[in-house]
Amino acid sequence: MADRPAWLKVKAHTAAEAEGMHAVRDILSRHNLTTVCQGARCPNAAECWGAGTATFMLLGSVCTRACRFCAVPTGDPHGTIDDDEPLRLGDAIADLNLDYVVLTSVDRDDLEDGGASLFAAAIAKIKEHSPKIKIEALIPDFSGSDESLRTLIASAPDVIGHNIETVRRLSPRLRDPRAGYDQSLHVLARIGEISPRTITKSSLMLGLGEERTEVIETLRDLREVGVRALTLGQYLPPSHTAAPLVRYVHPDEFSSLATEARKLGFCFVMSGPLVRSSYHAAQTIPACYG
Repeated sequence: MADRPAWLKVKAHTAAEAEGMHAVRDILSRHNLTTVCQGARCPNAAECWGAGTATFMLLGSVCTRACRFCAVPTGDPHGTIDDDEPLRLGDAIADLNLDYVVLTSVDRDDLEDGGASLFAAAIAKIKEHSPKIKIEALIPDFSGSDESLRTLIASAPDVIGHNIETVRRLSPRLRDPRAGYDQSLHVLARIGEISPRTITKSSLMLGLGEERTEVIETLRDLREVGVRALTLGQYLPPSHTAAPLVRYVHPDEFSSLATEARKLGFCFVMSGPLVRSSYHAAQTIPACYG
């Protein structure tokens, strides 16, 4: 694969951005927390933190699944959870004075509810400490469990995201066998059926060998189950053992797909080489509700 093109090169942080990131890291360290922004080395971290948004990983750093596009360690956490995590998270978010927070997690098939109850506890604690904050839950599939989805939905996050990740043809070879294209569509559909007012959101990585027609078909499938918010970004292999990159997608193609997505009725669309699932997430609610 050729060197990264110019459009994937991230500009250096300004002095103010660097100072702001240092302050955020100090607060996170004090509360023994890490954001996904740090762990994934997100190119947009300074921009998002400066806009009062951050993404936090719940339920530890060991995933029970092994998707080929991810570098998160795979293993068996043996049912271990950190009961104090929701409290520390609530305290840290209040200290950071955030306006919008995204909560996500590894897959936890070792837990009966997949971790839904800890998501709900974290959302409740965040609301207790920061009553005006908006919360997005970017969830695993909870093995398609209706009960787990209801537990999460009862905590009333403003947005619920679940990433379909890739097109139908590529899903079996890239995602863990316990995941699946149709299961992801089912989860997204059930969220909308249980709580019609909740904004549902999903994301695809491009550059894994998908065809444009397949991407459009996936967007249609997402709209069919009521998904209203969408992000499209460039896949970049997180390790030498991850699924290989097939191609770099030009910014013009991302722009064209964004136009198609809006024609299909998505009210929030972020599409670009450096876009990640939580990019400009705080714009989701105003875009969909005005």
